Amino acid sequence: ASKQQEEAIANRKRETTANSKEQHHPQLVPHSQLTELTTKQQNKMEVEPTVPKAAKKNENVTPSASGESAAKHPNMEIAQSIHRAVLMCEENPKLTSESAAIASINISADLPTKLLDQVKEMENPSLYRHLAPLLQWSALSDADLTAMEAKNDKAIKALEEKVEDAKENAGDMEVLDARFEIAKFAAKSSSKDEALAAYQKVLDLPKLSSGKQMDALMEQSRISSFYGDIVANSGYIKKIAKLAEESGDWDRRNRLKVYNALHKLLTRDVKGSAELLIDGIATFSCAELCSYSDFILYIMLSNILHLPRTEIKAKIIDGPEVLSVKEDIQIVFKLVSALYDCDYKAYLHGMVEVETVLLADRFLQPHCGYIMRELHVLGYKQFLDSYKSVTLESMAMSFGVSVDFLDMQLSRFIAAGRLTAKIDKYGGVVETNRPDLKNAQYRDMIQQGDLLLNRIQKLARVVDV
Repeated sequence: ASKQQEEAIANRKRETTANSKEQHHPQLVPHSQLTELTTKQQNKMEVEPTVPKAAKKNENVTPSASGESAAKHPNMEIAQSIHRAVLMCEENPKLTSESAAIASINISADLPTKLLDQVKEMENPSLYRHLAPLLQWSALSDADLTAMEAKNDKAIKALEEKVEDAKENAGDMEVLDARFEIAKFAAKSSSKDEALAAYQKVLDLPKLSSGKQMDALMEQSRISSFYGDIVANSGYIKKIAKLAEESGDWDRRNRLKVYNALHKLLTRDVKGSAELLIDGIATFSCAELCSYSDFILYIMLSNILHLPRTEIKAKIIDGPEVLSVKEDIQIVFKLVSALYDCDYKAYLHGMVEVETVLLADRFLQPHCGYIMRELHVLGYKQFLDSYKSVTLESMAMSFGVSVDFLDMQLSRFIAAGRLTAKIDKYGGVVETNRPDLKNAQYRDMIQQGDLLLNRIQKLARVVDV
């Protein structure tokens, strides 16, 4: 019995050892069978790729219209050429091809002739009649202009027939496209009022999405800007801003910033314009309104007057967007760099060249005197902030001007309250006065408090009556 028990125990040990070997060393199989097994395992493990569900399309949202898809007319490059040609044809020309060449601006001496060819190509008799006396044109007679008007009327009539056909045989989108086609033709070949009226008919269409409304209003804003109608342009921008708050997409909102910024620049709200311009530098898509190099030019000239010195370095001088077009705006870039580097002689010399840049631009020319004055104040203020007192002679040498010229400039700005300094004419010294910020704030608070109390008293009298 004991031998049988020992044999049974030995058999169990052998079985246990064999099982453990099979677990750690599985039985080998031929390569062909192994490949077949592996393929089957992979097929079992494969999971069908998850197909994402298509997002439900919002029919109320229309694709954004970028600057590339905007109407070609009115062409703002032509508006810039008109501005320059008018300055060149004045009795005492404010702008010449020679002065423009010094400021690195490419303006040919025969610009009025080239502009005449562009207006002929546009077939716009209204624009020709407006410019002919200013630019001394006589190429087209009254008969030619009348024939041109008859041709345009015939073209508009044919486009109106397309609209009627779309109403009867197609849908709302076809009607909208036909209306936009008429408006674009009117913007090219008709008068300002006719072009605005054509886009108004687009806005009067039923079931028009907010995106398409913004597109039509932006076109109206461009037409107003082309013809220099600031009041009408302001109204259109306000309407666009209201629509953008309700349902505007990001691209149209970014474009609105540029439209609003250039409008503010025209109305001399330079600080408001500077904030919008620098905010839209990375998302600029308004090639229909101005070129990118001009856009950067506006950013630099507006922000130099308001940005702190440290931000000028980071956002303008070292900004990648600015550096990408540095060669196109060398004069303005040198001006900003000279101010930052405290090279005041180069700064004043740069201002002489920048004046031509201001005159040659339709957005900046109306404010040329204002911008030049502010640039003078900016340079003088930065210099005087470094001193408690400085001699007129030393300051004049730093700016590269005569003592008499500097004395005249400083006395004017000090009298106007733009510089906190006083001139000791006998000693030939300029003494700076550091304003006490707390006292200034206290005086402002007292003054505003008195005004508020006076208004409350007046209101109380009215209520008592």
